[in-house]
Amino acid sequence: MNDPLPTEKIKAALQLSEYQLKGQFMLGSNYTFLVDVTHEGQIYPAVYKPSRGEQPLWDFPENTLALREVAAYQVSEALGLCFVPFTVLREDGPYGAGSLQQYIEYDPEYHYFNFTVEDKNLLRPVVFFDLLINNADRKGSHVFFEEGTHKLWAIDHGICFHKEDKLRTVIWDFAGHAIPEDLLSSLESFLSQLSSDSSPLDPYLSPEEIAALRRRGERLLTSRLFPRPPADRRAFPYPPV
Repeated sequence: MNDPLPTEKIKAALQLSEYQLKGQFMLGSNYTFLVDVTHEGQIYPAVYKPSRGEQPLWDFPENTLALREVAAYQVSEALGLCFVPFTVLREDGPYGAGSLQQYIEYDPEYHYFNFTVEDKNLLRPVVFFDLLINNADRKGSHVFFEEGTHKLWAIDHGICFHKEDKLRTVIWDFAGHAIPEDLLSSLESFLSQLSSDSSPLDPYLSPEEIAALRRRGERLLTSRLFPRPPADRRAFPYPPV
C-alpha cells in the first residue's frame, strides 16, 4: 500500500485517472467495488458504486444513490466537517456512471457500538450532519477512525437528502443537548450558499430536495438542539451495524 497522497493529488487521481476492479464488497444490497486508481505511476485504492448496481427503493428515485454520495461529500466540505472521504461522479466506470470515493484504511472491528466514551463524544458533528442531510441509514459501522491517525470518517450516504423526514440512526447519544455554536455558525454560512439562484448541489439533487435541505437547516438554527428520536416512526436503521 502506498502512503496517502496529499489532498490535491487524491482529487486529481479520482477525477482523472484510470481505475480497475479489484474486488467486490459483499455486504449491503447495492453493488460496491474496491478499485485501484493508477495515478502518476502509483496505485491508490478507492470505492466504486455504479448507479446501475443500485437496488430500487420505493421511496427514492432510481439511479440516484451515487449522486447522493457525491452531494454528501460536498455538504461535508462546505460545512468544514471534512469527514466524508473525497467523492466524485465518474461517467466512465467499468459498469457505467457511479461514485468513486477515496478508500480509508481502518479497523472494521472498532465501530460505534464499541467506541470508548471519549470517542463517542467526538460524534456530535456526525449527528449534526445526519440531521441536515436526512440520513436514512446511519449504521454503527458507517463511522470509524482512520488506522494510524485516529481521524474520524463517515461513509455510506446514498440514502440521504429525501424531502420527507427519513432520519434513521444508531447515534442518539446527544438527544436534547445543545448543538455546538461552531456547527451552527458553519450552517448559517452554508445556507447562505443555498439561497442563491444556483447551488453546487444542483447536479446531484432535485430542486425539491435542496429546498428541503434548506428547511432542515433553518429548523436546526431555530431549535439549536439535537432532537429526540421520533415516536411516530422507526428511528433506527436495520441492521444496526
